[in-house]
Formats: sequence, structure tokens, C-alpha cells
Amino acid sequence: MKEISVHILIFNEVEVLDFSGPFEVFSITEDEDKKKLFKVSLVAEKKELLHARNGFPIFPHLSLEEATVPDILIIPGGYGAEEIEIHNKKLIGWIREMESKVKILASICTGAFLLAEAGILDGMEITTHWMDQEALRNKYPKIKKVVHEKFIDHGHILTSGGVSRGILMSLHLVEKLVGRKIAEFTARRMEFDPYFSE
Repeated sequence: MKEISVHILIFNEVEVLDFSGPFEVFSITEDEDKKKLFKVSLVAEKKELLHARNGFPIFPHLSLEEATVPDILIIPGGYGAEEIEIHNKKLIGWIREMESKVKILASICTGAFLLAEAGILDGMEITTHWMDQEALRNKYPKIKKVVHEKFIDHGHILTSGGVSRGILMSLHLVEKLVGRKIAEFTARRMEFDPYFSE
């Protein structure tokens, strides 16, 4: 089985678990022969030191220019998404361009604001962090409906609730792409009990 490529966008003031949770899920997922099934990279506008929420330092593997088109692109949230990067025309344009090229585009938490700003969520039923659902609904009236769900899978586009919901959505994608058995083992390895209570 060919490795499935996953790019996770990072930026200043990104929510730590929004990017690190999915990074952990996809990075440790293996088949029965202990072969890694996903190749995961952190991607940022520039290849420089960034600071996630509360000063957590992070450094990307790739800049936007270096990044190829992945199978899966994940857009996390946090203050940096809804208040800073939402005004970054270059980044919004890149997300819009990637949407037509990737197999799966997924947002976590307020990463949905960046997809909405790019016009990707128009006419869709989506979700985000419970604290930001009303703001998203009001700011982007072309979105069909903003609902309170753990995650919503439209096939090509997925959105999830906040923070730890990104882990749940990532395990769902593992199950969808490589099977329930592998997804369950990944969740057990992480001791992520919510995956088994669904």
C-alpha cells in the first residue's frame, strides 16, 4: 500500500492539539507488518519558527512553495485562524487552490473560518467549535447550516468540532482509508477512549 500523504497547516497562534492530535494519529498508524501508512508534514506559509497558542514553539517541515499536493490537507483552528490568517489573502488563495487538487480537505475547530473565507463551505452543512458556531453562521451566511456535531463528513470536505474532536475525525479518516481494525489499534495505542464510545 502506497503511503498516504497528509499535510497539516500551521501558523502563529494555532491551537496546539488541533495540529498535534492529527499529527499523532496519522504518524503512528501502521499496518500489521508495522509499515507506516501515512506520511505527515507540517506546512506553513514560510519555513520559520512559529508559536502556537500559549507560546508553544513549532517549526514546519515545508513552506507553501515547497509543499506538493497531498492526499489529505488539514486546516486547524485557534485564535490565529479566526483572527489573523483569515485576513491572509495568500494563504486563503492557497487553500482555495488546494481544495480542487487534494482528495480530502478537512478543518478542525475554527479552521472552518479559513475554509469559509475561501468560499469552500458555501451551501454546506458544517460544524466548528461550539463557542464559535454562531459567529461562523453570522459571518458566512452562504453556509447552509452550522450544527453542533463532533464532525461532519461530506466525502471530499470534512469539518470537525474543536480541539480533541480533530483526533476523533482523524481516526475516522484512518478507518475510512485503511480500515476499522487499523483505526482501532491506533486509537488503543493512543489510549483514546472516545473513539470506542461512538
